[in-house]
Amino acid sequence: MPSQRFSYSFSMLQQIAQDVLNHARKGGASACETDVSDGFGQNVTVRRGEVETIEYNRDKGLSVTVYVGQKRGNASTSDFSPEAISDTVTAALSIARHTAVDDCAGLADPDLLAREFPDLELYFPWDLPVEQAIELAQTCEAAAFAIDKRITNSEGASVSLGESQFVYANSLGFMGGYPSSRHSISCAMIASHGDSMQRDYWYSVARDASDLEQADAVGKKAGTRSVGRLGAKKIATCEVPVLFEAPIAPSLIGHFVGAVSGGSLYRKSSFLLDSIGKQIFAPDIQIRERPHLKKGLGSGPFDNEGVATRDRNIVENGVVQGYFLGSYSARKLGLVTTGNAGGNHNLLLDNGAGATFAELLRKMDKGVLVTELLGHGVNNVTGDYSRGAAGYWVEDGEIRYPVEEITIAGNLKDMLRGISAVGNDVIVRGSKQCGSLLIDRMMIAGG
Repeated sequence: MPSQRFSYSFSMLQQIAQDVLNHARKGGASACETDVSDGFGQNVTVRRGEVETIEYNRDKGLSVTVYVGQKRGNASTSDFSPEAISDTVTAALSIARHTAVDDCAGLADPDLLAREFPDLELYFPWDLPVEQAIELAQTCEAAAFAIDKRITNSEGASVSLGESQFVYANSLGFMGGYPSSRHSISCAMIASHGDSMQRDYWYSVARDASDLEQADAVGKKAGTRSVGRLGAKKIATCEVPVLFEAPIAPSLIGHFVGAVSGGSLYRKSSFLLDSIGKQIFAPDIQIRERPHLKKGLGSGPFDNEGVATRDRNIVENGVVQGYFLGSYSARKLGLVTTGNAGGNHNLLLDNGAGATFAELLRKMDKGVLVTELLGHGVNNVTGDYSRGAAGYWVEDGEIRYPVEEITIAGNLKDMLRGISAVGNDVIVRGSKQCGSLLIDRMMIAGG
């Protein structure tokens, strides 16, 4: 790793972490953990062929959590000077001494901490001069404008790079960290015809810039999608199958993850309480957690507490096999951490069949293809789901016309059990991966 790309070398971050632990021990902490990070980014946005913004950022941060017995205190700073580090630890200790005892507070179980640190290929520097970034963004936007003369305006095309590194250490003797990268190309266009005006977008994200979609391909998709929405109609209220397009389908996995994560479970604010061993999804659905995928956007050898990550089958044949827990929530529930402090790792949903998009449309026959979701009408306690949406009306297995100003509604329990088909059109943009999802029935509130 070329350390000169960062403001601090990796060994300097390790030394800062060790200094934090030393200060905490001398200050009377019975245990301590710290996270020290350093990163930078560049973002260029072009609109109508002209440079609109060029942004650079350099960030660094230090967070420390100390324990005095089972009292916990946390403080953070962006100043890495010795005085600031000392003051931050002192502040955390002061907070800890004034808080109540919490029987579940404390570091992770030492036996669960990571011992091996495989190279998961998460860091790919992108040597991208700003002039080249501008050219890529211009190429992207120009490709979108060239799709159709009805594309009349642009919200811009952006090219972003981001690189960071961190060290996590605790007083149990654990110290680990690594660099990572995340790069993207995006484009949003506006199409108009008569009184109709529509907007749509497309983007690509990857750890390695060579894995990004080509800039002109991103632009073409953004333009094509914008034009495709022109002439959108309202539809009458009905109850029909709904096909969630691949870019938004992972949001359904996200609601499931939230419902079976520690915080929601021990607070009893979840519609999936006590769901281990229960049939929650359709019988052919599998969800696997794979934290060690090379170049994975959700990959990591250990979680935010240093606990080793491992492959797990979260859902087998529709039945829930595991939760997402950190040490604190696990203790609250009388369970053991699953290595998910900080969230889930790469989740892969499939049903073994992997239908093409055309096959999904034919299977749906008549219903709504949803390509955009609006609002946040999801109740995590009851599972009630109601969101604004836009997309296309499908009849006889073919897309007929775009629709807008509709609301799709149901209950997540019924929706997850009602997944009748899964597409093979996976688009990887985050830690949750699945193709388009066909739900057998939902209420559509139209105009």
